[in-house]
Amino acid sequence: MKKSVLLDLYGTLTDPYPGISRCIVYALDKLGAPAPSAEALKGWIGPPLKASFAAWLKLCESTADADRALVLYRERFSEKGLFENEVYPGIPRLLSDLADTGADIFLATSKPRVYAKQILEHFELDRFFSAIHGSELDGRNSDKYDLLAMIMATEHLSARSCIMVGDRHHDIDAARTHGITSVGVLWGYGGKTELQEAGADAITATVEQLKRIIVEAYSG
Repeated sequence: MKKSVLLDLYGTLTDPYPGISRCIVYALDKLGAPAPSAEALKGWIGPPLKASFAAWLKLCESTADADRALVLYRERFSEKGLFENEVYPGIPRLLSDLADTGADIFLATSKPRVYAKQILEHFELDRFFSAIHGSELDGRNSDKYDLLAMIMATEHLSARSCIMVGDRHHDIDAARTHGITSVGVLWGYGGKTELQEAGADAITATVEQLKRIIVEAYSG
């Protein structure tokens, strides 16, 4: 059976906080709405942004539209924000080592695929991936459950051949619903409690340990 590793992007492979936070503030400023605190903005990394904008605008009693906020966000993100990003230490070596084991590596991000592809190419990580999957700009597959369903159908994958790696409960929830083994990473934005409550099969604080977990899962 072909081994398949599904990897989240933000908070798992790269730290996008500088770019995402600046683009959120940019969009809200254009709409005349206040911005969340720097700490609160960390919670925006992972979930679909449209929903986060909608919830925030409702909370601060703004009449601004979440769709318009997303358009403004992408206005800055497409030119600057996507590259205000940093690869976590050890990730390039992890991808290389996993590729050497013969596993297929797939990107599984709920963020727009067009941006994810540019980010991986910018950091020269795209060469390790069998395919890059993400949402579409019209919102399709922004839900992680829908995204994983699409990936398994498109790539002809079975749940028991896959491992999903991510930093938020959305990654774990979607994997569990599809019967996919899930691994939560602690260097991202979810935290141990969130990942435990979501029911992650394993949780790791280091890239080296993540590699061991994946290799052992496939050799068992």
